[in-house]
Amino acid sequence: MNIDFNKGNGLVPVVIQDDQTLEVLMLGYMNQEAYDKTVSENKVTFFSRTKNRLWTKGESSKNYLHVKSMALDCDNDTLLIKVKAEGPTCHTGERNCFKTSYNHNFIFELQNIINERYDNPSEGSYVNKLRKKGLNKIAQKVGEEGVETVIAALAETETDLINEASDLMFHLLVLLREKNLNLEVIAKNLESRHK
Repeated sequence: MNIDFNKGNGLVPVVIQDDQTLEVLMLGYMNQEAYDKTVSENKVTFFSRTKNRLWTKGESSKNYLHVKSMALDCDNDTLLIKVKAEGPTCHTGERNCFKTSYNHNFIFELQNIINERYDNPSEGSYVNKLRKKGLNKIAQKVGEEGVETVIAALAETETDLINEASDLMFHLLVLLREKNLNLEVIAKNLESRHK
């Protein structure tokens, strides 16, 4: 990348974004050395303006930011780094440094939780119980929840509709995982159909 470190007296701002949810997690700064270390270790390293030194995010907390992709803006003076975050990003223990009231992209996080339950099944997990019953039962649950969502929309309260729609989304995510598909595939399909 042809990064212009000169505009900011040797530093460029770096926007950190969750690779799956696209949630903005934090803003930091890099100099050339921090960028080179980030590229070589595949973990985000910043130049700390308060400590006046390189600082790898997670060096004390172990909440590392693993690089998934990098993009340079049109002026070559700002980086966007998409990451897989280990634990909370903010030093306060919050999910991100902006203290948004809720995770706007929790559905992607839920997909990750379901994937984790598939990859590391635990006995008490509802996802594990569904998985053991097989594809037919999982598909049946999606159908049941779809019907319950329609009934709630036509004859029940808003709260009932929200609960049923949530159940439908959850079971649809499990069905997608059972078929080795994900939300990204669905989003790309929807985008292509929109054109």
